[in-house]
Amino acid sequence: MSRTRLNPNLAKIHRSYTVEEIARLYGLHRNTVRSWLNGGGLVAIDGGRPVLVQGKVLRAFLDTRRTAAKRPCPTGSLYCFKCREPRAPALGMADFIVGKAGTGNLRAHCEVCGSTMHRRTRLEAVPVVLPGIAVRVVEAAPRIAEGTAPSLKCT
Repeated sequence: MSRTRLNPNLAKIHRSYTVEEIARLYGLHRNTVRSWLNGGGLVAIDGGRPVLVQGKVLRAFLDTRRTAAKRPCPTGSLYCFKCREPRAPALGMADFIVGKAGTGNLRAHCEVCGSTMHRRTRLEAVPVVLPGIAVRVVEAAPRIAEGTAPSLKCT
């Protein structure tokens, strides 16, 4: 099974790759690489056999695909993994769970599906990230090891 996010830095820029080498490097099927060559935007060195792709061209192609797949959250929204879209918090409310050094997690429910959404940010940036949203600051629950009576079942 291939990874969903391909690391462009695996390709060396001063090396040429065959279709089989690219497929092996990224854990893909050869036909996936061939479809990239036939109409997906990946360009071979020439029309000869074996088909060779320069490493810097391969890296630029994968960088372009990665940036096109990114969906940054606009102001006033958190990313809902169930909807796969940035959504506003339900009822205009969110929680900020305080972490270390002034950072923490924003937590809210999706306005469409009701699932829990999260976003990592600094406490000072909360008014910028979620303007007009009522944000309640909550202390994080203590960890088991930090409690006064840790679990006796620990090894």
